[in-house]
Amino acid sequence: MIPFSILDLSPVNEGSDVAQSFRNTLALAQHGERLGYRRFWLAEHHGMPGIASAATAVLIGHVAGGTSTIRVGAGGIMLPNHSPLVIAEQFGTLESLYPGRIDLGLGRAPGSDQLTARALRRNPASGDEFPQDVAELMDYFTATRRHAVKAVPGAGLNVPIWILGSSLFGAQLAAAMGLPYAFASHFAPAQMMQAISMYRSTFQPSAQLDKPYVMLGFNVFAADSEDEAHLLATSMQQAFVNLRSGHPKKLQPPVAGYYDTLPPQFCDMLDDVLACSAIGAPDTVRQALQAFIEQTGADELMITSQIFDHAARLRSYEITAGIHATLD
Repeated sequence: MIPFSILDLSPVNEGSDVAQSFRNTLALAQHGERLGYRRFWLAEHHGMPGIASAATAVLIGHVAGGTSTIRVGAGGIMLPNHSPLVIAEQFGTLESLYPGRIDLGLGRAPGSDQLTARALRRNPASGDEFPQDVAELMDYFTATRRHAVKAVPGAGLNVPIWILGSSLFGAQLAAAMGLPYAFASHFAPAQMMQAISMYRSTFQPSAQLDKPYVMLGFNVFAADSEDEAHLLATSMQQAFVNLRSGHPKKLQPPVAGYYDTLPPQFCDMLDDVLACSAIGAPDTVRQALQAFIEQTGADELMITSQIFDHAARLRSYEITAGIHATLD
C-alpha cells in the first residue's frame, strides 16, 4: 500500500495560543511516528490568526528534534518570499542536524495577503522567477555548483526537493525538472486529474528521480461515529467560510449542523474546495480513501485533519493509520 503522511499547519484554536499549538504539533508528529506515517510536513503561511507555522524552518527543527525516524519537511516553503541562498542555508542546517530526514517542498504563492506579502519584501513579480529560483536553490545543494557563492551549510547535501502546486504550472515545472510533485487537492482539487496527467506524461528523469512520483493532499475527519466525524469537520468548514469572507480567525470549535445554516453559495464553495475529503466512521473513511487512490493512482497521500479538539485529532490519525494497514 502507498505511504500515508501528515500535513500540519500548527492550527491556533479559539481560546488557545501559539505556544499550545506548537506543543500540539510536536505531539501529533510523535503520534504519527508511532503510527507509521512516512512524513510530517509543515506549511508556510503569514498573517493568519489560525496558522502558527509561519517560521517554517524553525518549527521543522523543533519537530525533527522531538522525533527520531519520521521524515520532517516543508509543504511548503513559498520560495518567492525568500532568497534561495537563505533557504539552502536553513535546510542545509536542518539536514546536517537531522541527516536523511529532511524534505523541502517549494511553492510559488505568497502564502499571505498582498499587504503581508509587501511586508515580507516580496516583489509582486517574484513568482515569475520561481523556476529560476528553484534551479538556483538546487545548485546550492550540489557539490559542483555553478554559482560562485557557496551555501554553508548546504553544499553537497542531499535534501530532496519537491514542487508543490494547485494548478498546471507546478505540474509542468516538476515534470521538466524531474522532481516529485505534491498537489494541493485538499483545498484546490479542480485541476487535480489534469495536473497529474500532465506531470506523468511529460516527466523527464533526473538525478533525483527516475520516474514520476505524485503525492496528493487529502482531508480526513475520522471518528468512532458518523455524527462525531461530521461535527469535527465543521471547524474546517468554518475556517474556509471565514477565509473566503475576508475574516480569517483562529480555528473555531465545532458547531452541530453548521453546513445546513449556510447560504447556497457557501455550501457550493465548501463542496468544491473539500471535494477530496473523507468524513465519517472507519468504514466510510476506508471506502473514500480506497476510491480516491484508485481514481488518482497516487504514489503517496498527505493526510490533513484540521480538527479543533487535540485528542479527537490524534484519534482521527489513529483511525486513518488503522485503515491504511487494511487497504489493498
